[in-house]
Amino acid sequence: MKRFDGRIRTLFLIAIAMAILPMTGCVYMHVKAPLDTDLDRTELGSKVGMSTAHSVLGLVAWGDAGTQAAAKDGGITTIRHADQDRFAILGFVYARYRTIVYGD
Repeated sequence: MKRFDGRIRTLFLIAIAMAILPMTGCVYMHVKAPLDTDLDRTELGSKVGMSTAHSVLGLVAWGDAGTQAAAKDGGITTIRHADQDRFAILGFVYARYRTIVYGD
């Protein structure tokens, strides 16, 4: 009976490892990427604005990471380009989502 319990425990641990390992940045992640689709015509503009939202344990979240909030932060009336910035520690323990807009 103990041998059977040990096998179940081993299979369970292997299944958990296989589920976690493919997750990119499961320990630490900081990635910046464009939100635009027409990158061949990108003009940044003279102003920059940011908006941010945070999450803890996937249970509590606050902030506004929208483009309108980012444009307001930078005093931008015409958005020329936008980026997204993602930061996470241990997958979902702490996560920050940021929108960065450029324009005039």
